[in-house]
Amino acid sequence: MPGALRHLSYHFDGRAEQLLTIGSGDPVILFVPPLFDEMNRMRRTLVLAMHALAERDIASTLMDLPGANESLAPLEEQSLTRWREAVEAAAGQLQPRCIASVRGGCLIDDGASAELRWRLSPAKGSSLLKTLLRTRIAGEREDGRTVTAGELMEQARSAPIELAGNWLGPAMIAELDAARPADVPAREVMPGQGEGAITGSALWLRAEPGEDAVMAKAIADDLAELLA
Repeated sequence: MPGALRHLSYHFDGRAEQLLTIGSGDPVILFVPPLFDEMNRMRRTLVLAMHALAERDIASTLMDLPGANESLAPLEEQSLTRWREAVEAAAGQLQPRCIASVRGGCLIDDGASAELRWRLSPAKGSSLLKTLLRTRIAGEREDGRTVTAGELMEQARSAPIELAGNWLGPAMIAELDAARPADVPAREVMPGQGEGAITGSALWLRAEPGEDAVMAKAIADDLAELLA
């Protein structure tokens, strides 16, 4: 069946990391996921998009980054550099025709080789970091404590800190603060209307995970058009 789900893996740093794969045959598209809690908010929609691609006989795979989702690697030991190397390793083993990156995934997709690149709403690392810091500060306030972003950043210089349920090490925090998507040839799309837009909503801004079936179909349609 075209939408059959398979659990494949890629090898990185001595571990087998999961590749959630939908469709028959070798994956043509490698999805590089959003980072941290944005992945939770986007995952269901990305999986729906992968099923829609499979209905067009296009197999795709969604990678787990080391330390994220089902990975057994410690998150606090990861950095954007390590994640970039992981994407490069996955692409090297799969040889996909297209690398499709979402939000913070666009910060780590430039080391991998592919004929085509597709990006959905590329995000700056500093923007992601500010959201994580705001979540931690709000949580502290609810518990009757006061902490500032500056104090948290100072703590992060020497030890891992917890931000929105993620234990992030000094290297990750420092790299996030300075990271921008690399300037590489890619089709970039945003949710909305008009040129360079796809139908859908900014799921990463929602408070809870959800799904957008219309957006999933639009993602699949746009990627299928790029591959044609």
